[in-house]
Parts: sequence; structure tokens; C-alpha cells
Amino acid sequence: MQKVCCGDCAISLGNLKKAKRERTQAAQERKETKVKLEKLKSRSDWAKEAQTAFNRWVRLRDADKPCISCGRHHTGQYHAGHYMSRGARPELAYEPLNCHKQCSPCNLHLSGNVALYRQSLVREIGLQQVEWLEGPHDPKHYTVDDLKAIKAKYTALARELEKQIS
Repeated sequence: MQKVCCGDCAISLGNLKKAKRERTQAAQERKETKVKLEKLKSRSDWAKEAQTAFNRWVRLRDADKPCISCGRHHTGQYHAGHYMSRGARPELAYEPLNCHKQCSPCNLHLSGNVALYRQSLVREIGLQQVEWLEGPHDPKHYTVDDLKAIKAKYTALARELEKQIS
């Protein structure tokens, strides 16, 4: 009926059980802390996280394509460049047709290089879709739940693309 053969093994078994309890307790504390931090996030925090997930997905989706504006492949940094800026058209911030891989110089230094962006966009998605992007849109007021759903959706899509690339 013994679980151990000697005193040293009993101490060792006790230490293993104690270490397992401590790991379980630490994991539970981390989980509780994560839940508390989630509750403290503002709508703005969720919007940033949703935009980060969306931008990551755009860069992965367009990984093998050149910059949408200048058409270059280079080793520099790439952004998820919005054709209609998020500031001007927040309702299109998470619209896949409005966002494409863009090199840092075009996005930052040339203010999006919009003229060339539009030409490439017409070739890529068609004139009708570009005119739709440029047209009027109803304002969207994203709730925290909307932003959580957007983040979850694009995080999952990005993970799928990463699996395909690997």
C-alpha cells in the first residue's frame, strides 16, 4: 500500500505535489488578473487592439505583393495603408478593400501616395469598388463588443494565414 520506497522518495513526492499546487495556483492568479485587466480596458484600448489585429492580417494577406502605391519590393518596413484614411473615414477603418500593404516611405513621407494608390487600387479591385470607397458611408459607432469581435475575427484570420505561410 506504500506509494514510496523510502523517506527520501516521500520527501521528493511531497515536493512534487507542492510544486504542482503552486503552479496551479499561479495559473489561476494569472487568469484572474487577466480578467480584471480586461474589465479595466476602455473603448479606445479595444479600438487600438482591433486595429492592430486588422493591420497584422492585412500585412499577412498581402505578404507576397509589392507596395500598393509605388509597386516596389524592398527590405524596409511595411504598413497597412488605408486608402481613405482612418481619420477622415473611421467607418472604413476595418474595411479590407480600403487597406493594403504599403511601404513606410509611401505611407508616412508621401501621405499615403494617394494618386498612385488609387491607380493600383483600380487595377486591383476595380473602379466600381474604388468609387464605393470614395462615396458616402453611414457613420459607424463601434461598441466594445463590436471591437472585441473585430479583434477576434482578424486574429483568427491572421493565425490561419501564418499556418499557410509556414
